[in-house]
Amino acid sequence: MTDLRISMVQAQPEWENPARSLGKFQRLLSDLGDTDLIILPEMFTTGFSMNVAALAEKSDGPTVQWMTRLAADKQAAVVGSVIIEEEGRFFNRLIWATPDGALQGYDKRHLFSMGEEHRFFTPGNRRLVVNWKGWRIAGFVCYDLRFPVWCRNRNDYDLLVFSANWPQARHLVWKNLLVARAIENQAFCAGVNCSGQDGLGLTYAGDSAFVTPKGEAVFVGSGEKVVTFSASLEELQAFRQKFPALNDRDEFEVFV
Repeated sequence: MTDLRISMVQAQPEWENPARSLGKFQRLLSDLGDTDLIILPEMFTTGFSMNVAALAEKSDGPTVQWMTRLAADKQAAVVGSVIIEEEGRFFNRLIWATPDGALQGYDKRHLFSMGEEHRFFTPGNRRLVVNWKGWRIAGFVCYDLRFPVWCRNRNDYDLLVFSANWPQARHLVWKNLLVARAIENQAFCAGVNCSGQDGLGLTYAGDSAFVTPKGEAVFVGSGEKVVTFSASLEELQAFRQKFPALNDRDEFEVFV
């Protein structure tokens, strides 16, 4: 079975400046070697801005086109969240781009009301699990991390991905919840966060993380960097077979 190489890009977006942000991420990724999956932070071209009318793009806009080109260049899937406008509504959309030019999206379900995100964005109502190189990968956005019911493994994924703008003031919550989601769902978990300070003066500690199904976690600390980890599907399946806790999970229905 093929291991999955996961590259996490931790950086601070240039506030409300997509062109400069894309230039920064392009430079950070210029020396990246072989990888299978590139994960970018939440709203990686703008920062966590509610200036949606000025910053939103169409689903075929310049940021998505850049992600498609990057996927083709690196021969890897590229994942990150972008402000998308459709028919007058705005979505915090996690874009999945693959080297063949295919695109899929997940609209953030849990909007951060304390940051007034719910006033500007429309919440999503469906999860997305992508099949990539033999792996089933579920993608979520930032605040979704706090809601285990929404993130619950229904025996349909092997890796959780969280693309985030998670402030330093709650960095312990970030760390603990990433580990909890990995353990309770018997899945690998990759959380990619911002680092630095945004245009609103909020500070981000970074601490992007790679967590195993057993809760073994590596946090990458602060600063702008690209870090690559390897996940073994064979290891995951052996662990699930030896300790099949998901077989005893509660069954429930989610109403959205």
